[in-house]
Amino acid sequence: MTEETQANGTEGMPSGDLGRRLAARRAQLGLTTEETAARAGMAPSYVTHVEQHPDAAPGRGALLSLAAALRTTVSALTGGDADVPPGREQARRAPEFTELSRAECAELLSTHGVGRLAVPTELGPVIVPVNYSVIEDTIVFRTARGATPSLASGCVVAFEVDRVDDTFSQGWSVLTRGYARTVTDTDEEQRLAKQAYSAPWSGGRRDMWVCIEPYAVTGRRIVT
Repeated sequence: MTEETQANGTEGMPSGDLGRRLAARRAQLGLTTEETAARAGMAPSYVTHVEQHPDAAPGRGALLSLAAALRTTVSALTGGDADVPPGREQARRAPEFTELSRAECAELLSTHGVGRLAVPTELGPVIVPVNYSVIEDTIVFRTARGATPSLASGCVVAFEVDRVDDTFSQGWSVLTRGYARTVTDTDEEQRLAKQAYSAPWSGGRRDMWVCIEPYAVTGRRIVT
């Protein structure tokens, strides 16, 4: 068993909602099972057990220890906040608000797979989530013809990604504005299909590629 396997949560497949969330958060922080266990003050075998057994039922104390070790909340680990929008926690004292550089914005954009697309419609602007990739500084996504995201083609649009950490009342956002176009060249479609790392979660036939070529990228970060 390698540390890489442990850090990626692939030592056996995590089972159950708690197990998957625990493994995903551990991988996000780049922690091995042993490192997580040491932080939580418990045996590595117990962390593995919780990840791999859907019937595992840690007590409140164990959940609090795991949440603290992974810098998150018990609610986040157990899925209690799955249908709750982020940002409900109170602001911390003396937060710092900073503007992100273009390079920082590009790096944050490249790490995400879901963003919010603002498109014009006859009834006014509409914002929808899309799974996206960044290829050669261009935002690309697949959609179905006639679907709301397809209305972006031929328009100037806004595209936003963000991250909110309720545990520490901090986060960041990146806003991109650019011209959206439909990809019509077969060779370009094939190239995008090979390089894109994010596929539509909605499933079904999504064979229309749309590219957003940015003319302005800005970002902000709040830390405490």
